[in-house]
Amino acid sequence: MAPLRRVLVANRGEIAVRIIRACIDEGIESVAVVSDADRDSMAAELADRVVCIGPGPSPESYLDIDRILAAATLTGCDGLHPGYGFLAERADLAEACTQNGIVFIGPSADAIRRGGDKVEARSLARNLDVPTGAGSDALTDVDEAERVATTVGFPVLLKAAAGGGGRGMVLVEQASDLRDRFSSASHEALQAFGDGRLYVERFVSRARHVEVQILADTHGNTVHLGERDCTAQRRYQKVVEEAPASFVPADIRARLHSAALDLARGLDYVGAATVEFIVDAITGDFAFLEVNTRVQVEHPVTEMLTGIDIVREQLRIAGGLPLSFRQEDVHLDGHAVECRLNAEDPAVDFLPSPGRVTRWIPPVGADVRVDSHVFGGYLIPPYYDSMIAKVITHGADRDAALAAMDRALSHLVVDGVQTNRQFLLDVIANPAFVAGEHHTRWVEQDFLPDWSPRTT
Repeated sequence: MAPLRRVLVANRGEIAVRIIRACIDEGIESVAVVSDADRDSMAAELADRVVCIGPGPSPESYLDIDRILAAATLTGCDGLHPGYGFLAERADLAEACTQNGIVFIGPSADAIRRGGDKVEARSLARNLDVPTGAGSDALTDVDEAERVATTVGFPVLLKAAAGGGGRGMVLVEQASDLRDRFSSASHEALQAFGDGRLYVERFVSRARHVEVQILADTHGNTVHLGERDCTAQRRYQKVVEEAPASFVPADIRARLHSAALDLARGLDYVGAATVEFIVDAITGDFAFLEVNTRVQVEHPVTEMLTGIDIVREQLRIAGGLPLSFRQEDVHLDGHAVECRLNAEDPAVDFLPSPGRVTRWIPPVGADVRVDSHVFGGYLIPPYYDSMIAKVITHGADRDAALAAMDRALSHLVVDGVQTNRQFLLDVIANPAFVAGEHHTRWVEQDFLPDWSPRTT
């Protein structure tokens, strides 16, 4: 296997820009695929070559494997980076790349299938003595789901076996709601992932969502880069992420690191992965959730702590090179926080707010990083996720990192569209969040009912 020469970036938005930047740093040519709606995007400006692969709607462009592969083949790419979302966890894309002599910058198709199937991943975890929590294997029968839920005890979560990101996931608080919720969750899972199977999982009322970043190469090196706390969520979508998980006891964090490494090795994993866990804030018990077989949206907080460029390491691994560091070289410095800035209107139930950005002034500073694809005059299309930037700050400790985030968001200027900037400012300043008393349902249950949106 030779180092990569030219990489197709099979994504859009900030992650496409992020990958192109890493390619530039590694001396690798980049080819951006764009839809008609993204012809004037920042990724299109930065890449060495650009190929338009179809209309704006993603099923006709970014989700079309044949068009993606045709673009890679016609431009002579020897590598393909899927980013996150879209096709990033599709085993058939990894297989198609292999069949066409293109290196898929990610794990093998087998690892994607085994890690991406939540039920199979739970089974692997159990075999490795990693706690999985009370629940079931895959279910297609609502009667069986009722029996399992009754045994586990309500409330329970119904979750899609073949996907994540909150799609096909519903909370069932009482038995009388289960049949209707099972039907709707199964339908959503089928539409999102082409697989309507669900599984039952015990609901932890005061849960912390903690994930461990893994990197593994083809030379037998598998390392972790510490953990991230992604507890602040709205409708199962992460709002604020931070590292390290400072409110989780050190001994539990060490056990999470060990469990994540065991799972990665059990999957014969190569590339970047994130192993996610739920930690019960009351009992301290933890349970495996899932393996994300791709780079995560929140990877910059880990990069800010460690100084390790995760995307560049992905490119090195895919080119057959060993990791540029060993486990003993990984040192966590201070604390980092990431906020997801979305073009949406919190006053109208966070309705997406596409349109033209008339003014864009990102914050600057030694302790600030902004990952974005936005510029003044940019037209935000209506077809895609509403995230327009990630603001990341670093400090000597959590208080310093949060203070830096407050300054950064306060100085950020976005005109022309509505954003969740003020929402983020109010979340990170809330006394319960500052004290670490929040949980995965805190934003919806405790914060939003008392919060008044303001136009920004």
